[in-house]
Amino acid sequence: MKPKTFVKNPINGTKFTIAISSAKGGVGKSTFASNISIALSKLGCKVGLLDADIYGPSLPKLFSINHKPESDGKNLKPILKYEIQCMSIGFLTEEQTPMIWRGPMVTSAIKTFTQKVSWKNLDFIIVDMPPGTGDTQLTFSQEIKMDGVIIVSTPQEIALQDVKRGIKMFDKLGVKIIGLIDNMSYFVGDDNKKYPIFGEGGVKKTAEEFNKEFLGEIPIEPEIGKLGDLGTPIVHSKPENKISKIYLELAKKIKSTYLLN
Repeated sequence: MKPKTFVKNPINGTKFTIAISSAKGGVGKSTFASNISIALSKLGCKVGLLDADIYGPSLPKLFSINHKPESDGKNLKPILKYEIQCMSIGFLTEEQTPMIWRGPMVTSAIKTFTQKVSWKNLDFIIVDMPPGTGDTQLTFSQEIKMDGVIIVSTPQEIALQDVKRGIKMFDKLGVKIIGLIDNMSYFVGDDNKKYPIFGEGGVKKTAEEFNKEFLGEIPIEPEIGKLGDLGTPIVHSKPENKISKIYLELAKKIKSTYLLN
């Protein structure tokens, strides 16, 4: 029997689809996705941000969006914030409403957000993936044209165990892994010394183990969490911060890779 083939459909109104993943929760994927989106926008790219975490959407909080998207009866209109076109299941539900859905309902929601949202003239759509290697990842990998994935992790082994599963999944499904990011890699104390709270070097070693590019480190910075809780991501509100500059350099690399300028 021949293996089943899937027709991958690009998301209408977009050029390139970049997923932010790790297969592990709590490593900063959503914060990374929001800030890299703004960084790409600051470089002149037209950017969309799709919160694909149906069970735990973060975009409404990170961007301080508290209203529902408009609809023309057929398609939803993304909400524009910080020059980013945004969509999330969190825009359609109350903040504390649990999404008690089985897999097929999650897949249906993902298809709605990719096929029935009026994304407009985007260079990049950044997809904030949920934890795990389940229905959402399979839907994007098998049925939607993903141009690449950035894998975010903290350095400790408990996180990297899941990250390695995620790498193998994307490799098996033929999705290009752009590279790995070491998030919350260390903390700089008042004495200007680096303290690797979650261990050191694990993400880089994992990148080398799987022959993937290591994209760099993002240290722990209390301002990142504070500004995220306020709905004003650090790249937007403090573009001169050292963390913002890390995001901007990474955004330049992504832009040059895909847009060739």
